[in-house]
Amino acid sequence: MTNEPRWRKSSYSSNGGDCIEVAVNLAAFHGLVPVRDSKNPRGPVLNASAASFASFVAGVKAGELGTA
Repeated sequence: MTNEPRWRKSSYSSNGGDCIEVAVNLAAFHGLVPVRDSKNPRGPVLNASAASFASFVAGVKAGELGTA
């Protein structure tokens, strides 16, 4: 078990644009998914609950959040 986030970017983030990084390794033990701006790794981190992040991802995959 680790308390340090292991950051990763989506494989869809190769466009060089606006990307986020997530550290899903903390979800199982801490119930959190930290999210940050990949262009500012020392900037603020949003800690989403694992359940909220899972709902967000499901909504994105289902196309419920629009395309704008």
